[in-house]
Amino acid sequence: MKIEYTEKGEYLIPNLVLKNKNSKTNLGKYGILKVNYLKQYAKSVYYSLLTTEKLNEYLVKLDKEAKKREEYLINQMAIERKIDENLKATEQMKWIFEMNDIVSIAEEIILNEFIYN
Repeated sequence: MKIEYTEKGEYLIPNLVLKNKNSKTNLGKYGILKVNYLKQYAKSVYYSLLTTEKLNEYLVKLDKEAKKREEYLINQMAIERKIDENLKATEQMKWIFEMNDIVSIAEEIILNEFIYN
């Protein structure tokens, strides 16, 4: 692979062009959080994935896995706490409180497992 350079003052800057410019991928919540985390706290990993053109693939895969794990955790915690449609029909406010609590816990677990490591 031959890399061409552009001279800017005393420096030579590589002319890097991504091959798949047009492949725009819609990232979900966890993909966006991860890319922001990488940009801020793991710049070497971010630039490595970016220059090898694996960043989008990595983020899409991570986002899908995180959503799948979040859904699984929410379902499991709802079963453990016996939160079901019957509770929703009889005590709506309690169901809302419990589900919001479960979602918060699941999101925190996902952030620790997928984003901040």
